[in-house]
This record gives sequence, structure tokens and C-alpha cells, in this order.
Amino acid sequence: MTGFRLVAEAIVHFGGHISTELRINERIRVPEVRLVGPNGETVGIVPTEQALKLAQEADLDLVEIAPQGRPPVAKLMDYGKFKYENAQKAREARRNQTNVIIKEMKLRPKIDKHDYETKKGHVVRFLKAGDKVKITIMFRGREQHRPELGYRLLQKLAEDVTELGFVESAPKQDGRNMIMVLGPHTKKADAKAAQKAAKETRAAERAAEHDEEVAARTAHNAGRPVAQKKERGRSENLDPEIEA
Repeated sequence: MTGFRLVAEAIVHFGGHISTELRINERIRVPEVRLVGPNGETVGIVPTEQALKLAQEADLDLVEIAPQGRPPVAKLMDYGKFKYENAQKAREARRNQTNVIIKEMKLRPKIDKHDYETKKGHVVRFLKAGDKVKITIMFRGREQHRPELGYRLLQKLAEDVTELGFVESAPKQDGRNMIMVLGPHTKKADAKAAQKAAKETRAAERAAEHDEEVAARTAHNAGRPVAQKKERGRSENLDPEIEA
């Protein structure tokens, strides 16, 4: 059973990155291997020479995927194709990888309406960008005995931005402060893609407007009569003695 468990673990872990140090084909020096077929099926323990022959007949590679096994586990596969696909997946993962950014917004329990709208505007902008927002209510003096003021304010803010975000961490008291975390409905990568698309759309609209203005000016100028150049006549001679 130990051998079959080792094969299963090797197959499961083999879905990840393959070390370039793994031995393939003739570099496998052990006398026998526990062979795994190209579709993940267990073939059994076979001489390495026979496993290499099977690989050649199937036009595949013999790859040692679990060298610590006794005997080592080897699999039949197209190693070059596998490395290429793994590289593509890693490149795509790096492209889509985004750092989680937590913005912070601080409010007072008795904030006035104008300041509240300003702060809410910042929260809306952060959520649209796909960022989390940590909302901190700061209590001072006697306000510390009225935590319900901060709780109601946080509830109101969460309701006002419910279309863009959700309460990821419910309001909780932290010393003199009360904290709530809002998470965005839109992923960071999707938000960036939307911003890029909007930017490209605005650029295209500006270019179209510029082309229309140029066309309008050209049409306007084409409709205007062309000024005729006045032909200069010969100047009259005031002295009759001088021939023209």
C-alpha cells in the first residue's frame, strides 16, 4: 500500500512546477521504476530499460517525478509540452497577480453632512478601484461612552455603498476606536481592466471629436469664395517726355 500511496501523492503533486533538476529518459540511472502511464494510470514496477522502451514506442519521455520513492516513481509524458504549458500558466498567474491594498478612512461620530459626503466619495472611489477600505471611527472624550453613535454611522456608510462593496469585517470596538472593513464587489484585476477600457474609450472619443472639428473646418473653408488676386496694372507716366 505504501507504493500505491507514493504513486498517488506523486501524481497529485505533479500538477505543480517540475524542477529542472529532475532526471528524464537516459539520465534515470536506477535499475527499476514504479511506472505511471500518460493518463495517470499505475503500470507497476518495471525495469528502467523497459520503461524507456515504452516511452520511445509512445513517442513520449520518461520523467522521474518522485526520486525519493523505493523504487523511484517515473511517468510517461511529453515533457517539452508540459514545461511549455507550465510556463504559460505561470506567466498568466503573474499577469493576473494583484497586491491586496487596504485603504483607510477615519471619521468622527459627530461628523457633519458635508464632510460625510466627502469621506463617502473617497470610499466609493477606493471600492470602484477594487481596494478594501478600513473605516475607523475615532471617539474623543465623552464620545467614548456613546459607541452606538459610531455603530450607526458605520451602518449608514455600509448601506450607502452597498452597490460597490460589502461588510467584510463587522464593526468592532478597538480601544478608543471602532473599526469596520469594507470589501469591493469588483476584483482588483477587473477594476483595472475596466479603468483601462474606459480610458481607451475616452481617448477614442477625443480623437473622433478632433477629426469632426477638422472636417468641419475643412468643409467651411471649402465653401468660402477664393479671393482673386488683383492684377497690377502698369503705372501711368506723368511725364509725357518719358516713353512708357
